[in-house]
Amino acid sequence: MKNLYLQLFTTFVKIGAFTFGGGWAMIPIIEREVVDRHKWISREDFLDQLAITQSLPGILAVNVAVLVGNKMRGVKGSLVAALGTILPSFVMILLIAIFFTRIYNNPTVVSIFKGIRPAVVALIVVPVLSTAKSAHINRFTVIIPLAVALAIYSGGVSPIICIVLGALGGYLYYCFTKKKGGAQ
Repeated sequence: MKNLYLQLFTTFVKIGAFTFGGGWAMIPIIEREVVDRHKWISREDFLDQLAITQSLPGILAVNVAVLVGNKMRGVKGSLVAALGTILPSFVMILLIAIFFTRIYNNPTVVSIFKGIRPAVVALIVVPVLSTAKSAHINRFTVIIPLAVALAIYSGGVSPIICIVLGALGGYLYYCFTKKKGGAQ
């Protein structure tokens, strides 16, 4: 169905064109479009895909687009969704590279960028809190991401080790709760 390819492309072009602040800032917009508006995937699937995309190399929004596109239309859907996500940034960076060198010392441009910074921080904080709430992170389980962040930042622990240990811990938790639930 060509219409779905067009919907995938235009949805991810809109996400790529109107979201500032990187991958985390895009998450609520991607979720609203993919889960709430188009109902292409469930909220649980979205959270699972978000967890997968965070552990993959590359750009978060592109990784999500690839997974959503793949679920909807396989490899072609992945390519269309990824292109939709990448194209606006490519065009904007190209235009900036052409024109920005002429105006980067302009006081108005400098003021605009200073004004955007706090908004970008808010755009990053909101999805972090929203994702934490959806993932049922509470005052007890918040210790895990804080400990991992501290281990990576201060302890020099490799993020790959944290991902592998997290996957192992999740698997063991699943096995324990499955066994415990099956005994009842």
